[in-house]
Amino acid sequence: MLFEVAQMGMRIEGMRVLVVEDESLVALQLEDMLLDLGCQVVGPAMRLRAAGELLDSGVGIDCAVLDVNVCGEMVYPIAERLTQMGIPFIFATGYGRDGVDQRWTAVPILQKPYTSEEIGESLALCVQ
Repeated sequence: MLFEVAQMGMRIEGMRVLVVEDESLVALQLEDMLLDLGCQVVGPAMRLRAAGELLDSGVGIDCAVLDVNVCGEMVYPIAERLTQMGIPFIFATGYGRDGVDQRWTAVPILQKPYTSEEIGESLALCVQ
């Protein structure tokens, strides 16, 4: 297991990860997890508008973790933009696969609550 985690860390260390999450506590926990994994956090964006502004700013983003429901709005417009930009992402949701529109079935789903190891593994798979 230690070897697997070390290999994973080598793949994600230094990655710039956009975080789109509307729950403050979850966003802070995710930010801490990502920093512990050696990632750089972009955001967190707690509204879709803020996420769009980050994308418009030209800030470097290697991948993203997207909550599916952000303040009552579905995150799919941000997912579409990331797809157009060629930036991989994962959905993080408490609803599981059933809570994600079928259009996005190829996107990895991270079930909340998740651990640091799960987020690291998901990101490593996301950017392969």
